[in-house]
Amino acid sequence: MADVTLNKLTKSFGPVEVIPELDLTIPSGSFTVLVGPSGCGKSTLLRMIAGLDDPTTGGMKIDGDNVLGKQPSDRGIAMVFQSYALYPHMSVRENISFGLRLAKTDPAEIDARVEEASKILQLDPLLDRKPKQLSGGQRQRVAIGRAIVRHPKVFLFDEPLSNLDAALRGQMRVEIMELHKRLKATMIYVTHDQVEAMTMADRIVVLNKGNIEQVGAPLELYDTPQTPFVAGFIGSPKMNMIEGAEAEAHGGDLLGVRPEDITLSTEGSGWSGRITLIEQLGSDSYAHVSTEHSAMIVRCGREASDWLDREVVLTPASDKLHIFRNGHRVSA
Repeated sequence: MADVTLNKLTKSFGPVEVIPELDLTIPSGSFTVLVGPSGCGKSTLLRMIAGLDDPTTGGMKIDGDNVLGKQPSDRGIAMVFQSYALYPHMSVRENISFGLRLAKTDPAEIDARVEEASKILQLDPLLDRKPKQLSGGQRQRVAIGRAIVRHPKVFLFDEPLSNLDAALRGQMRVEIMELHKRLKATMIYVTHDQVEAMTMADRIVVLNKGNIEQVGAPLELYDTPQTPFVAGFIGSPKMNMIEGAEAEAHGGDLLGVRPEDITLSTEGSGWSGRITLIEQLGSDSYAHVSTEHSAMIVRCGREASDWLDREVVLTPASDKLHIFRNGHRVSA
């Protein structure tokens, strides 16, 4: 295990500044997810930690050692890519052991590490197959196995599940979480999917245009977002946002409330609106409501399906309102 420390790190491509000055410490043994929309700088940040890109300015340490200028192979890291990057002419066993063979590791040690990784990832029956004979999930496990055998200090994952279908993504999320629990290694995981971030991480770093918006545990970010960006990005469906007089009446210029913190009824006091669409997802239903303030989403019961196109009343829980002023949280 090892911590990763970034000190006043910046990255520019010519005149374009991708990452302004950034400070971040990733604790040893943590599962830290870098999350944000496309173009926010999360993959660039990961590539700099890996040594695939050089920072423009700033410092970086892994396990207390200055790694700036060091090759990726000398940083104690192993990276799992989105594209698997397996050699099609090699067997699973040969793909997993390739890096060790290249480093001229003792053959007995190679066999022991491949066996260890294959047991962890349940690859034993597949060791003699070629990548074309594997499913997408199996190929990703081989790529992870190739990282495990290196015994790295830090695992780096660059959107490793984005090529998989929904069912496989769910399965692989669980497998990677179990892998972290077993290895107790430091893992840094990049994704644009906030559902992956919420379900997998013990620590989330939310990035926006290269800047860190907030760092914290998943539920901390969900319950107490410090900026409107975090409030709108973390959570599915996202938080409802209201501007104007209603927000000003609560002491802010932006008012947020989560879909589950609004009661929907056909009478009473609150915000008036009309249901325009209902999403029925089985365990949950969500009503899309056109209100006097904005379009809003409300978690509702199945009975709301009878209220489509009807006038309704939305009553927010007063202790669940999120108030923002000048781009920052002022209360909840």
